[in-house]
Amino acid sequence: MLSVRKQRDQGIGPLVLLLLVGGYVVSGTESSDYSEAEVLPDSFPSAPAEPLPEFLLEPEDAFIVKNRPVQLRCRASPATQIYFKCNGEWVNQNDHVTRESLDQITGLVLREVDISVSRTQVEELFGLEDYWCQCVAWSSAGTTKSNRAYVRIAYLRKNFEQEPLGREVRLEQEVLLQCRPPEGMPVAEVDWLKNEDTIDPSQDSNFLITIDHDLIIKQARLSDTANYTCVARNVVAKRRSSTATLIVYVSGGWSSWTEWSECNARCGRGWQRRTRSCTNPAPLNGGAFCEGPPFQRVTCTTLCPDKKISIEHASHPLAPGMGVAVYAGLVGALLLCVILVLCVGVLAYRRRCRHLNGEITDSSSALTAAFHPGNYKPPRQDNPHPLHPSAPPDLTATAGAFRSPLFSLQQGVNDSPHKIPMTTSPLLDPLPSLKIKVYNASTLSSLELPADMCLGDGEILSLKSVGTMGRERDYHSHTLSREPGLSTSATLGNLGGRLTIPNTGVSLLVPPGTIPQGKFYEMYLIINKWDKTTLPSEGSQTVLSPVVSCGPSGMLLNRPVVLTLPHCAQLDTPTPDWTLTLKTQTHQGAWEEVLTVGEETLSSPCYLQLEEECCHVLMEQLGTYGLVGQSCPPQPACKRLQLALFAPRAPCLSLDYSLRIYCIHDTPHALKEVLDLERSLGGVLLEDPKPLLFKDSYHNLRLSIHDIPHTHWRSKLLAKYQEIPFYHIWSGSQRPLHCTFSLERGSLAVSQLTCKICVRQVEGEGQIFQLHTDIQETLPPHSPLPSGGTCLPSSQVGPYAFRLPDSIRQKICASLDAPSARGCDWRLLARSLGFDRYLNYFATKPSPTGVLLDLWEACHQADADLVSLATALEEMGKSEVLVVMTTDGDC
Repeated sequence: MLSVRKQRDQGIGPLVLLLLVGGYVVSGTESSDYSEAEVLPDSFPSAPAEPLPEFLLEPEDAFIVKNRPVQLRCRASPATQIYFKCNGEWVNQNDHVTRESLDQITGLVLREVDISVSRTQVEELFGLEDYWCQCVAWSSAGTTKSNRAYVRIAYLRKNFEQEPLGREVRLEQEVLLQCRPPEGMPVAEVDWLKNEDTIDPSQDSNFLITIDHDLIIKQARLSDTANYTCVARNVVAKRRSSTATLIVYVSGGWSSWTEWSECNARCGRGWQRRTRSCTNPAPLNGGAFCEGPPFQRVTCTTLCPDKKISIEHASHPLAPGMGVAVYAGLVGALLLCVILVLCVGVLAYRRRCRHLNGEITDSSSALTAAFHPGNYKPPRQDNPHPLHPSAPPDLTATAGAFRSPLFSLQQGVNDSPHKIPMTTSPLLDPLPSLKIKVYNASTLSSLELPADMCLGDGEILSLKSVGTMGRERDYHSHTLSREPGLSTSATLGNLGGRLTIPNTGVSLLVPPGTIPQGKFYEMYLIINKWDKTTLPSEGSQTVLSPVVSCGPSGMLLNRPVVLTLPHCAQLDTPTPDWTLTLKTQTHQGAWEEVLTVGEETLSSPCYLQLEEECCHVLMEQLGTYGLVGQSCPPQPACKRLQLALFAPRAPCLSLDYSLRIYCIHDTPHALKEVLDLERSLGGVLLEDPKPLLFKDSYHNLRLSIHDIPHTHWRSKLLAKYQEIPFYHIWSGSQRPLHCTFSLERGSLAVSQLTCKICVRQVEGEGQIFQLHTDIQETLPPHSPLPSGGTCLPSSQVGPYAFRLPDSIRQKICASLDAPSARGCDWRLLARSLGFDRYLNYFATKPSPTGVLLDLWEACHQADADLVSLATALEEMGKSEVLVVMTTDGDC
């Protein structure tokens, strides 16, 4: 850079040339008269560089209310240009409204830009992301980007997920009124009204509103009797729940007793009385009245003032003969009473004998009725209830024993000829070698046979309840339907066995020794269909497993059985976000909690071993069970779902074509149910189901179809997408849930279909199906379930049902059951196998090791790998048991 500076002194004098070359100053003069050059600085100040743009206003998140577009604005300085970019694409320059000004303080250029975003732009977005925009500002120094602003369509559903319910509570009781607002965007804010006045917990500390919008009244007061309403609002609308009436009642309390009153008799025996009133407090708002009498009365005696005179008068001697007559009359009356009592007793005894003979005859008929052929009709009886209705007949005590050949039980025309014929011997003749006992509970039956007696398969029968025993039936015997593919049964005895419903993940392990020696039971395992049973979930709970019934209910077990249920709870998070509860159904159909995982006590009747995809329940009472759960704050829980895509079976002969997407639990049973349903409808599975984690966030599941080749296909769906409400999925109350996309092709010649189907939870995870299919090509049946050769059999009886031989089991139990001072006993085995969540359950069993091995059998029914058990024993230093396993078992 070369610069020349000319300077003259007041217009005259020599001309001084200053040359700045490379930062150095070179001077010269035109005349030698000027002897000294002017001294100048080494450098001169330059103009300051322009900084990067700085945003003074960034675009903010916005919601489109109804059809009104939203305005996004940003402001930056210094800025020569500002443009918006939405979802990765530049907004057209003509859509920008720009304003420019000068900052009075800095003197820099200040630029402000607005754009408008419509509802149509947001709805046309395809993908898992919400619609977003950001500003990009330029200056001579470079560019700067603003934060993203998200634009969403605002809405508020009409129906509350859960509305408060009216209650009657006692004074000073804690009250919980629940409210789950309708789904909305943005999330609705919730207020509570008490008689139309807004509740402010900061003004009244007796009220508390939780983060889940529930209202808690810490101690109910009489003034809290009111109508309560939950109000949800956002930028779109305001919704009111139904009104819940809360009544705070006061049960009556007795006042103190009054003093005893004076005796009401002036002479001799009388009464004294004291009272109390139900006024401490008096019952209010329907509260219970005081229990007990309002008064008490006791006897009293008052001395008569003339008692001495009366005695002198009474002591006068009787006339001669009067004393004998009085005593004779008393003795005669006493003898007459005794004679009358004896006569009444004799008559009653004779009448009782006659009735007793009749009852014996009727009882014999009732007992033998169970042993007659099906076409036998017992004689009519005058007494329709010869046996006590509340006590089932014990044939061991009532009917005695039976002689000679064993009778056949309800022999039919198809019974094999080798069955033992019916006896014709007298009913009460003794037969010491045979004992028959009937239990009156559902289909519960048992045969007690001598140990040396063997029966064939055709001879193991269950006794049916006959006559009076049929009046008391198990509740489930009328409601449970044993449908193919959803049930299994087998006759099991002391050797035990395993019941498995193929391709469902449901099984029941009956360990050896569970059933008493010599008894056989027809045991069953049933998956209840969702449309034929009430569900165990309530409130914010969700069903996580199929509802399963195992029986016969009321059966006496010597040791726990193991019920295996698949579940769809996501459990791989580092912190617990589930509260899991096992429930059972009573005979009346109501659901009761059995245990909550992590809250077991010594009184807990079950033990639940939880795994990632299933749970194993050790129980000693058969019945109907299901697993439910709810989120454990502060983290929302997630359910594992499967998305299965189905289409009509090829070839398609119609212009119409439909695609069905099912949203089901990620359990084998749920998938099997959908496959069976679609098979009956003529549908085929296009590809393996895709997993989806569904979060407890009150957001719906949204399904949309994209990239349809419009030249050959058109969608009949008018809306941009379909949604499955959150509560329908989370509650698990409606199965199976699905959406249908109806398409129409231009002509029958069109056979190729390509499109994308996007399934995602709003503000959550999603999946995309990339579909490319030929609707005229017949594809082989596709099923993600295991083939018939690899699935477990429906029932296994005896030693074949267990991987661990009985001899090894007994030696392991003998080695580990006894407590060890070094701790090398069953407790260490439980820790090694991962069964140590609640050791007190096993400690209460006669053989803790045996119960642990039963649980190990259930957990390893698919592989039954003895290596894991052998490794645990080796780590414990039980070499003597390992030698036995190596010799007798197969490691």
